[in-house]
Amino acid sequence: MPRKSFTAQWVENVASTDRRIDYFDQKLPGLGLRVSPSGVKSWFYMYRPKGNSRKARMTLGRYPAFSLADVRDTVREKSLMVARGSDPAEEQREKNLAPTFAELAEAFIELYAKEHKRSWREDRRVVRTDLLPAWANRKAQDITRRDVIALLDKIVKRGARIQANRTLALIRKMYNWGIGRDLVPTNPCVQISAPGKENQRDRVLTEAEMRALWAAFDKQSPLMAAMLKLRLVTAQRGGEVCSMAWLDVDIENGWWLIPAERAKNGLAHRVPLSGLALSILAPLREISGEREWVFPSPVRNAGYIANVQKAAERVRKEAGFDDFVLHDLRRTAASYMTSLGVSRLVVSKILNHVEPGVTRVYDRYSYDKEKRQALDVWAKHLEECMAS
Repeated sequence: MPRKSFTAQWVENVASTDRRIDYFDQKLPGLGLRVSPSGVKSWFYMYRPKGNSRKARMTLGRYPAFSLADVRDTVREKSLMVARGSDPAEEQREKNLAPTFAELAEAFIELYAKEHKRSWREDRRVVRTDLLPAWANRKAQDITRRDVIALLDKIVKRGARIQANRTLALIRKMYNWGIGRDLVPTNPCVQISAPGKENQRDRVLTEAEMRALWAAFDKQSPLMAAMLKLRLVTAQRGGEVCSMAWLDVDIENGWWLIPAERAKNGLAHRVPLSGLALSILAPLREISGEREWVFPSPVRNAGYIANVQKAAERVRKEAGFDDFVLHDLRRTAASYMTSLGVSRLVVSKILNHVEPGVTRVYDRYSYDKEKRQALDVWAKHLEECMAS
């Protein structure tokens, strides 16, 4: 194994022979260059791990992708690791086996979120929309605080500060779970503050704003327009409307059952369907065909439409006011029903809020009659509003 004083010019000009030759650098112990008969030149590092009588070999990359200056810096770094008792080749093998961010995210969704979080579909949407495009093939343990901050800044820049907060919470939860499963050593979200200030919104749409929104809804696709209208007409949560299944809808008798597994609070909920709600639903059967969901995803075998953020952005632009968020529809419906004389208790039942205290344990009355009357009153008011 010949020793040479490596220079950039020598490395470039060294010729191949009919056999493979390993050259060693006289200036930097352990640095080697292998020249194969085909002319391929590969850098390597030879060292003796602490407590081991045999030398170890570590491949560093090919020339010219890695220059002489590059590999000298690398060898100095690896030599320092060896001096401190580490085995750089073993650490590299462990790093190669470490999960990518995509693998960590998939494991989190499948093994934790689906079992413990009713909002797991939203988690999956955020992973697919914002996280995987940025980090999919990177090692999960290599994601840094700077990476997280840059990604959150990008979300804030598109005007979604609260979504940035939710994304930070998801990444933090994912890494904490990963630490518990020994998939990652640290959490890159440490000491990162939520980028958006969250204030409880009290936004209630005026009748003029509702008319503008309704007109903006009509400019969306038929499925999206119907979905957005039903959120206002039924006062139900967005995720529950998105995941409406035909099996749970009784058109003939005017009922929609939200099963416990798809209700945010885990409580099954019967929603009376007003005449207005039924008129919105009626054309959708022909659109969705034999598929399970009322609002099936256009992507084959992808379930129902779960991502409505782009539609919300289009609606904001069409309606002409920027401070609208989709949850304003539910709040507006509840507020108007109260103003129309519906009791807060009945409104609470329509919203499927969990009652505090022991009363909810003993009060098993369904309030179906009162809920239907209230939603009929609200539908009539909406129809009059749209007609004016």
